[in-house]
Amino acid sequence: MTLETFLLWVVIGAVAGFLANAVMRSSYGLGGDVIIGVIGAFIGGWLFRDMRWHAPLNGIAGTIIVAFIGAVILLGVLRMIRSVGRSRRV
Repeated sequence: MTLETFLLWVVIGAVAGFLANAVMRSSYGLGGDVIIGVIGAFIGGWLFRDMRWHAPLNGIAGTIIVAFIGAVILLGVLRMIRSVGRSRRV
């Protein structure tokens, strides 16, 4: 992996994670945004490939949209896990 590729992953992850956190009204900070966005890119890529969907746009914009969708799914799952953990403590 080249430095350019790594930086591209970080930028795409940061943008997708930031957008997903804004939509889901979460706050994980810049580092969390990058991690959520990169993991979201894997989730979105897997989902789109498995469902035989195509990104609505080409290039980086399409990659960010796919990563954003995966990041929103990830944040939704994390929120569900937290709510189950809170309900069991009571």
